[in-house]
Formats: sequence, structure tokens, C-alpha cells
Amino acid sequence: MNIAIVGAGIVGVTTAYELARDGHSVSVFEARSSAAEEASFATGALLAPGPLVPWAAPGATQGPSVWGARATLRLGRALSCTDLDWLRRWRRAARAYAHSATPQPPLQALERLARYSHARLHALSDALELQFERSTGMLLLLRTPADATALQPVVQALRDAGTVAHEIDADAARRIEPGLSSETPLAGALHLPGGEAGNCRQFALLLRQAAQQLGAQFHFNTRITALAHTPAGVQVQGEATARRFDAVVLCAGVASAALLRPLGLRLPLVALHGCSISAPLREALHAPHSAVVDARHQASIVRLGQRVRVSGGAELGRRGTDPHGATLRMLYRVLSDWFPGGAQLSGSLQIWRGARPTLPDGPPVVGASGRPGLWLNLGHGASGWALACGSARALADAVAGRAPDVSLDGLDAQRF
Repeated sequence: MNIAIVGAGIVGVTTAYELARDGHSVSVFEARSSAAEEASFATGALLAPGPLVPWAAPGATQGPSVWGARATLRLGRALSCTDLDWLRRWRRAARAYAHSATPQPPLQALERLARYSHARLHALSDALELQFERSTGMLLLLRTPADATALQPVVQALRDAGTVAHEIDADAARRIEPGLSSETPLAGALHLPGGEAGNCRQFALLLRQAAQQLGAQFHFNTRITALAHTPAGVQVQGEATARRFDAVVLCAGVASAALLRPLGLRLPLVALHGCSISAPLREALHAPHSAVVDARHQASIVRLGQRVRVSGGAELGRRGTDPHGATLRMLYRVLSDWFPGGAQLSGSLQIWRGARPTLPDGPPVVGASGRPGLWLNLGHGASGWALACGSARALADAVAGRAPDVSLDGLDAQRF
């Protein structure tokens, strides 16, 4: 088939590779000048386990104190009706997570897809010999016993799926990560030896090259202004008529909602902005060896080669490109709390703010749209990097009329 893909973030690039690998003629349209320049540019880097990625699912890993002076979710003054509707749905989902002793279906769907995606990423990396910055192992730090209590549904979901997760005390956590400060109170931690982090943009650029070698064509600086169906096609900005294709796959991040609306498809998709600070490694003994997540502040700290990256924050309804001052202060505080002296915080810092395309219940939409010729692979939120490879392989199988190797239950657009 002749297939168009809208969007060249990590989800669009992995989708392009999988479809080209299946023998399709693939054209990727991206408004920016390169792949992975928006939400995939400077992510938190966490790959697995997927449900432990901060903001992967509403209320899944953060404690009950989401609101207030030290809120992790910050509301801007430009809240739209869509933002408010999303917030209502998100709070309802968060309450369901918090008040349930067993994993909720969206969390199970997220865990299932993340596990499959992690395996697919390893298969691709090995087969294509992709070399990118990565580390293994993860520690989820629990500042208080209340943090551990809030985490139990996620821990249960992981264990039900066979993930190795050890609940350890503070001394054991500091033996695993010797650079952890002894001054910051630590009630305990969750150790996941199979956890992993990696450089999302490096992987995306490498896989884009592999897709091009299979014949995929990437059209950068090309904005899609409308989608067509019966027949399927895309309208390129500045062109008089739509370009026709056998199928179109929408992977356009937060821009997807506006493209779907004229087709009668309304998804509660919003831009939940997150931030990261990447700093040169200062002292290896005082920096993390692998991935560390602060459960209370919903922030992650990872080492990527000779850099340390701290990521987190969630901003809704705030326009502009600069991170909120309180979000940056939180990230600096988290890094200083756990790894003081591990990063060089003066000079060549990379401060980034990106819009995560987020649905209120956590999992993305992967599969048929309900409109002929139009397929969806979007709404991965903070988990785009963790879910991309599995989502792309499952979508390619569905397009070919094959049953994917992972269940897509709970990932359909009709759930909204």
C-alpha cells in the first residue's frame, strides 16, 4: 500500500520503519525541519517499566498531594474548555486509581503495551545494531511511607505481569546508587533491575535512517492542514488539492485533535507540557548509574553518556515556550536533594519544555479510527518513548489485517 504518516516524532518514525519493513510505500510529513524535534527531543529518557514513567497514568505513582502550593500539576491562565474537560476526566481517573486496591484496566493496558514495546525496541536495536546512549536498572525513591502506599496498585500491576520489583530500605537503595545523598530523608525504594533508560532522539534519528534505507521518504518543513477519507489523503499547506494515499496514519502529537475534528472525531487530547534540564556530568561518583525516579515530585534523573538529565513537571493551559519558574525550581531541587555535585549546573545547560500529547486515562489510541483509510497512533503522553516501538509494530500488523502480538484492548478511540 501507499501510506502517508503525519508526524515524525518517535512514534511517527517507528511507525514509518515498521510499515516500510512490511513492504509498504511510506511518505512521512513533518512540519518541523527534522525528526524528533518536539515532544521527543529531550524526554525524561525512561523506557521501562512503562507504568512507572512519571505522568504515564493519572494518579498511578504520585501521592495524594497533587494540588496546593507544591503541586506537581500546574494550571495556567489560558485553560480552554478542552483543557477543563480533560482535567475533569483526569481527576476522575486519578481517584479511581487511588481508591482501588487492584490495577485498573487502563493501567493494565499501559503495562501490557509497555512490556511489548520494550521487547520490540531490544529486537530492533539488536537486529539493526543501533548504538545510542542507554542504561539499565531503575530505582523509584519513596520519601515517606505514604509514597509507598500510593504506589501499591502499580507495584501489583507490574508483579502480576511478571516484572521483578524489589521493595528495599534506604540503606539498600544507597548501596545500589552510592551517589544518593545521605542528607535527604528516604523511607525506602522500589528497585527494578530490568528498568531501562535511553536517549530517545538518538534512537529516532538512527531508526529514521533505517526506514529511509527501506524506501521511506521523509518530507520536512511540510505542514498538513487537513485529512481526507474515502479516499484517504492529506492536504499539504500551499497545495491546491489533497494528495491521495491508500491509508493515512496520524502520529501528529497535540496537533492531531484539530486534524480529527472536521472528520467528526473528538478526542480529549491536550498538551501537557513537561520540562528537562540536561547538564554536563561533574563527578561520576556523585551522579546516578542508572535511572532514578522521585515518586513524590514525579521527576526522573538519568545519566546519558557524559550528561545528567533531570525531567518532570506537568503544565496545563500555559502558553509560550519557557518553562514555569516553579517547575524549574522543582527540578533543580530534586537533583540537589538526591545527587548534589553530580552535575555541573553552570555553563552549557540545555533547558527544554515540550508538549506531551496526553489523554486523560493514560494509554494512547492505537488502531483504526472508524473512518475508512485513517489509522491512529497518538496520545502517548509522557510514555511516547516507552511505548513507541510496540505501538508501531501493533499498528503495522493491524493495517495489514493481522492480529498484533499484543492485545489492543483499551487502546481504541471509541473508549471516549
